[in-house]
Amino acid sequence: MNIDILFSHPDFYIIDKPAGIGVHKDATGEGIMGVLARQLPSEPLWLVHRLDKHTSGCLILARNSQAAAEFGQLFTQRQISKYYLAITARKPAKKQGTVSGDMKKSRDGKWILTPQQHNPAISQFFSQGLFDGKRLILIKPHTGKTHQIRVMLKSLGAPILGDSHYGGAHGDRTYLHAYCLKFSYQQQNIDVCCLPTQGEHFIRMLQGQHLSPFDQPALLTWPSLKMTKGS
Repeated sequence: MNIDILFSHPDFYIIDKPAGIGVHKDATGEGIMGVLARQLPSEPLWLVHRLDKHTSGCLILARNSQAAAEFGQLFTQRQISKYYLAITARKPAKKQGTVSGDMKKSRDGKWILTPQQHNPAISQFFSQGLFDGKRLILIKPHTGKTHQIRVMLKSLGAPILGDSHYGGAHGDRTYLHAYCLKFSYQQQNIDVCCLPTQGEHFIRMLQGQHLSPFDQPALLTWPSLKMTKGS
């Protein structure tokens, strides 16, 4: 396996993480950090954020400890805009909007979204029709809670295709992709996008040019964002 480097900076890389591989080694196989250790054998790397094992797309890796600390501050201060693509087999309860609520674990170990707003997971989204009753969802999370996007779409009645853990219809992969990152690093504007390359429905989406309304997500007029207490 060879990992595509989307953007190279003296202080960091942005890579295209494949679906189906975790960031670290687990019981099912080697993690992305192990793969990169072989691909870039003379270079230590720092993981500054994470993607779920089944999520593909843009992932930042610092190339030195100072950069890792700086990215830690950027993420803490919510100075990095992230945009994700998802495909669902059901229409969400609303076409676009903001979803905000506390997350807690249910008795079966899954995360659920609650109406409380003490420390909410906050996301904005747009949706549009695709083919065969499927929907394309563009998501902009403002927080980084565990399983946040998966739980948000489940709460809207439209779990991610292939996400059996949260009730999604069967698919050849979990259809969640880290599409774009936009931020300023040491006064340099960074704007990197990455098209999905895995999954029959993502490929069909790209062939049909269904993504064109979302080709510059940072320029869209996003739904109203009401930051609540504790957010």
